[in-house]
Amino acid sequence: MDYSLVTAAAQAAGPCTPGEEAAWGRRVQGLAVDLHMIAAQVAQETARLESAAKFVALLEKVEIEESSRRGLLTLRTADGSAEEIRTEQQETDRGRQMIERARSLLGRWVLVYRYNESVGRQKSVRMVAHLMDMGEGVIAVNIAKNVLLDAAGGDAARARAAWEAAGLRDVVTVTAAELAKARAALN
Repeated sequence: MDYSLVTAAAQAAGPCTPGEEAAWGRRVQGLAVDLHMIAAQVAQETARLESAAKFVALLEKVEIEESSRRGLLTLRTADGSAEEIRTEQQETDRGRQMIERARSLLGRWVLVYRYNESVGRQKSVRMVAHLMDMGEGVIAVNIAKNVLLDAAGGDAARARAAWEAAGLRDVVTVTAAELAKARAALN
């Protein structure tokens, strides 16, 4: 028996009023059960995080996937490749919270905790377990150019024209805002 849960529940219930011992005991018991269930959920989440793949990427885009109603995050890894990863469905508390968190981190480098979830016998999807903010979205110029080239559908001349229209030079890094300006020049 884990008496620390009972102790925590008793502290949460507050002092027992004389003559109300039975009601106070039921309240402590209910709180202890609630704390036990919360602890089990925390253990499950911790296990998921410990087994997750971890990598750093620039969070480029957050959309809602129509077919599944999941958040769809587009990430740009340090080598310049794009990766899509999903949240839980937006109708769930966890899905909604992760989508909101991702939106608050757009244009920033994030530490991504990713796991695979089976969706059928032979298919799995990449899911996000957690995002941790790593800082401002400064991007190496070669990666930024690859992102712009992808956005231009592989048309190098169009990407170069957008780069120049945004006033970008061949420097070591560009900011996420500068890259967004170049992407806007594609339209």
